[in-house]
Parts: sequence; structure tokens; C-alpha cells
Amino acid sequence: MGKQVDARGLSCPQPVILARKAISEGNFPIEVTVDTVTSRENVRRMAENSGCRVGVEAAGDEFKLIITQ
Repeated sequence: MGKQVDARGLSCPQPVILARKAISEGNFPIEVTVDTVTSRENVRRMAENSGCRVGVEAAGDEFKLIITQ
């Protein structure tokens, strides 16, 4: 089923730390919801550097990152 990480309202590096923990658990796909462009880019970069693929969907003022292996 995967894992959902709600990182809305958190400032960096918290969204990155939560996403990294979810990646290490290996329960893909991982859906990370953030509410800033900075968090979106930092989580995306960390996931790609970890060898994952990342899809990004914008939903209003929020972003949903779908992380897969």
C-alpha cells in the first residue's frame, strides 16, 4: 500500500528527515505532502540522490511528492 508522510507546516530539515526515514523503511510508494517550494525541492533532491524516482503533483498551495524505487 505504501506510506504517507504529512510534512505540511514543518520547516526544513524536518520534511527531508521524515521522507528519508520512510525511504529507509522501504514501504513504497511513499507519498509526501509539503506546503512550500523549498521543502518540495529539498525532499525531491534527497530522494533522487537516494536512487529513487520522484513525481510531483501541485494541489493548490500544497505539493504531493510520490517517491518510488
